[in-house]
Amino acid sequence: MFTGIVTDIGEVITLEQRGDLRARIATGYDIGGIDIGASIACNGVCLTVIALGAEPRNWFDIEISAETVGATNVGNWAVGKRLNLERALKVGDELGGHIVSGHVDGVAQVIAMHDEGDSTRVTFRAPEGLAKFIAPKGSVALNGTSLTVNEVSGAEFGVNFIPHTKTATTWGEVGVGDMINIEIDTMARYVARLQEFA
Repeated sequence: MFTGIVTDIGEVITLEQRGDLRARIATGYDIGGIDIGASIACNGVCLTVIALGAEPRNWFDIEISAETVGATNVGNWAVGKRLNLERALKVGDELGGHIVSGHVDGVAQVIAMHDEGDSTRVTFRAPEGLAKFIAPKGSVALNGTSLTVNEVSGAEFGVNFIPHTKTATTWGEVGVGDMINIEIDTMARYVARLQEFA
């Protein structure tokens, strides 16, 4: 489990297709505190650490199944791509965002951006099947970042990015047309499921 509070920006330093896709991610994390088998959310995708190293800088390796590549924006990763990273939640950690599983539900597209003061308003188009789970003032995880939805119109929804979020994550690098991992709020999923039986 995660909180959607990004704690590092990693960088893809190698990609290799070996049956599954294997990626090496450079990180600012202390790799001495990461175990083989640990979960790290990479742009919101919960992935398992399979190797660690410190030369020429700290890194960890992950394997990504074809199913995950097809259901997320991992297929757009390239060497040099920067990624939002978050270590798995530990008992007693501050829950600053919302509960995030790291199981991406689909891919949304950035369809508009404009500045509002120092902040940037970004409009996304969600997959039709996920739109019903997105509500104004509700939570959504986008590329692993816990965010508050401002407004919703059909499958389109808007989010406001403050300057801190744009510098502490990769959101300052996003542009119109980009494909973004989306994980809907778990509570919204269960409420919708319960209504099916009401």
